[in-house]
Amino acid sequence: MPFPCIKIQQEDFDLTTEINNLRKGHKKIGAVVAFVGTVRDLNEGDDIAVLELEHYPNMTEKALEDIRLKAHDRWNLQTSLIIHRIGKMQPCEQIVLVAVTSRHREEAFHAAHFIMDYLKTNAPFWKKETFANGDTHWVDARMSDKDAEQKWLSR
Repeated sequence: MPFPCIKIQQEDFDLTTEINNLRKGHKKIGAVVAFVGTVRDLNEGDDIAVLELEHYPNMTEKALEDIRLKAHDRWNLQTSLIIHRIGKMQPCEQIVLVAVTSRHREEAFHAAHFIMDYLKTNAPFWKKETFANGDTHWVDARMSDKDAEQKWLSR
């Protein structure tokens, strides 16, 4: 692939540019599925002013690449891309992009869903929320994310 499949970055990304780069040079693509996650403005009823993500360089890239390759092992994908932002972000900003291409839409939909579910539980990111009142809180893993990951074990 002529461009990185995994990107960890502070700067925002442009969806159109990333999808165009993902498709470039691949003529057998019949489906492109992209998921863009954004920073929520509320968590459990509290107004979030800032979300800050930290990670361990190299460990994070390896974990994301492992997730991406698991998707390629399960489905017949042409290409895939994971972009995850780090640093401080405001509500409504883009935080993650998962994009996959395949010959058929069903495989692309499943693979994108799988990658996102595994990112939520297996990617070594730490999230700290700062609320409008100035209080901070480290975000714990959600049981619903673990349940979403588990459903793939039976498929």
